[in-house]
Amino acid sequence: MKTELIIRSNSSDIDFALLKDGKLVELHNETLDNNFSVGDIFLAKVKKTLSGLNAAFVNVGSEKDAFLHYHDLGPQLSSLQKYTQQVSTGKRKDFTLKNFRFEKDINKHGKIDDAIKAGQNLLVQVVKEPISTKGPRISSELSIAGRYLVLVPFSDRVSVSQKITNTKEKERLKRLAQSIKPKGFGVILRTVAKDIKVAELDRDLQNSLQRWVNMCKQIPNAKTPQKVLSELNRASSILRDIFNDSFTSIITNDATLNQEIVEYLERIAPEKTSIAKHYTSRVPIFDYYGIEKQIKSAFGKTVSMKKGAYLVIEHTEALHVIDVNSGNRSNKANSQADTALEVNLIAASEIARQLQLRDMGGIIVVDFIDMHAADHRKKLYDHMRNEMSATRTKHKVLPPSKFGLIQITRQRVRPERNIKTVEENPNKNGEVEAPILLIDKIETDLNRIMGDNGKELALHVHTFIASHLTKGLNSIQLKWFMKYKKWIKIIPRDAIPYLSYRFYDKNDKLIR
Repeated sequence: MKTELIIRSNSSDIDFALLKDGKLVELHNETLDNNFSVGDIFLAKVKKTLSGLNAAFVNVGSEKDAFLHYHDLGPQLSSLQKYTQQVSTGKRKDFTLKNFRFEKDINKHGKIDDAIKAGQNLLVQVVKEPISTKGPRISSELSIAGRYLVLVPFSDRVSVSQKITNTKEKERLKRLAQSIKPKGFGVILRTVAKDIKVAELDRDLQNSLQRWVNMCKQIPNAKTPQKVLSELNRASSILRDIFNDSFTSIITNDATLNQEIVEYLERIAPEKTSIAKHYTSRVPIFDYYGIEKQIKSAFGKTVSMKKGAYLVIEHTEALHVIDVNSGNRSNKANSQADTALEVNLIAASEIARQLQLRDMGGIIVVDFIDMHAADHRKKLYDHMRNEMSATRTKHKVLPPSKFGLIQITRQRVRPERNIKTVEENPNKNGEVEAPILLIDKIETDLNRIMGDNGKELALHVHTFIASHLTKGLNSIQLKWFMKYKKWIKIIPRDAIPYLSYRFYDKNDKLIR
């Protein structure tokens, strides 16, 4: 399978599109001023405890206070508090845990008021970003994720990802982890650690350990609330989690970001640095790779699938509902039962893609086409589970209910990805104003821009308008060339609304 990561960098955010064989399967966004990413560690201050909820609200600098439940404190809370106090006061200069004396584990059925108090400083980690009106969800059970393993301070446990099913490989990884892990730290071997040699595991462990030491160095001078350890930037964290041998290219339109990616690849996969490429064409990167078009077709309320079937996706406050429809596929199979099975299998694959693409979390209820044969229902259930197995987010798929519904729960750690795909209807009065009147406006601006200093220009317009401007031997684009003695490059854009247009200079800067 051919895997490509396309990265579009703007002045305020970065978009990441993951393509598999040209098909968009993941879409992520990183806002440059985002202060609360999953994995960030803060030195925070407990604001108040709530006995009824057995939880506390903690000030991490968010508009809404973060929520910390008793079960998220971690059994080694007392050790963490003692260590934090020693580091904060300067009594501990050695940030490893080899000479640290552990405290007794807290009672797992205890009360929040017995564990922490209002006004107390506490090291916490973001496990769920702020969503809607809720603040971040946090935990004081810290972990530092690396490429092959996760380092867990104040623990002695070694565990292996459940996705590694080979018993001998699990035992091998456990032995290796036991031989290299420092005292006072636990280790979780990730799925990508399979078949990895001890030298690479140790290098990854030392990198994570150094991040822990760097974090501890910030604590003595930190003023609560303050971030003391940032998760890797989204590009590096995506590569850390999903990078494998199937990657054929990582392409970005930002030279600085491209250099960061090259440096990260040199650390994790030196033989793959050549796949990182800097995109320099004037055609916007998402348009060139057909991503804008796929976004428009994938993020609407109705999602078309192959062979005429389609999904209808509805969102409520409590859950997501997906309805499967056969469309014009009804009479193309040998029987109604075969049609239902075929459409449902196609829908299951697309639903798994949609959940990943939109980062939909919580409860998802899918109303598949009714199937009466037990073997068909089992085949659909197995196929749904298999399609969902590729997702890295925790999830559970339940068997079809008596009503033919399949229920899916998927962990929600970030706000759902919503993209507006509906544009204003230009045909309000029954007459099409564009492209004729639109072209008059374009030419008015063109006269002004060319009259200023005769710039080299690129005109970005909707795909339909671009076709109208360039069609025929005696096209409007050619007439402009004859008039201004300059070739106006016309770039079709799926992302631009039907009645909008933009001029860019030779340095790809927007002309106001």
